[in-house]
Amino acid sequence: MNSRHKRPVDRRLLTALATHPVMASLVGVAMVEKFTTTATPLGILASIPLGDLAATVERTRAAGKIGLVNIDSTPGLGHDPGALAYLQGIGAIGIVSTRQAMIERAAGLGLLTMQKVFVTDRSNLRRSLQSITRSQPDLVQLMPAMVLRHVERQVREVGVPYVAAGFVSSADDVVEALRHGAVGVCTSDQELWELRRSALRAS
Repeated sequence: MNSRHKRPVDRRLLTALATHPVMASLVGVAMVEKFTTTATPLGILASIPLGDLAATVERTRAAGKIGLVNIDSTPGLGHDPGALAYLQGIGAIGIVSTRQAMIERAAGLGLLTMQKVFVTDRSNLRRSLQSITRSQPDLVQLMPAMVLRHVERQVREVGVPYVAAGFVSSADDVVEALRHGAVGVCTSDQELWELRRSALRAS
């Protein structure tokens, strides 16, 4: 049995998504300032220059946000244990990665984990689900969002909560993802960051 099964479930991500189903996808430093002034508590820090990463992580934490660092898109960070130690040292709360090994190592260090999965065909989906079953991340980011209706049953069976990402550009897209079992979405569309689940139900 994977050791991740023995860790207590960390409810921070799911608790936040229960009220605010939209995670902010922050591409570059410029979007971070806007993120810190919005109601959404969750964000993904992507394409942040290594020299700006520590200050960016600190800024999100000071604003009371949970910012997960996309370790795959951070130039110069690398994919070895030293990168995770560096992230811990600057106060990062968690990571996003497509790499099963990084997810498992990060979980072992007590970091929150989101495993990104790109679904291109059935064989790719099967391999991805096998990887998720082994790594047991806190959350799965499933891309692109429009494939969710085709793979909902298989993804649900893995038992790991998932968010939809890619081409999420309207409140209707958010509702559609939730309808197909997602606990939320990720998007860089700033107009969606303030959406609350209660408002979506009301509409």
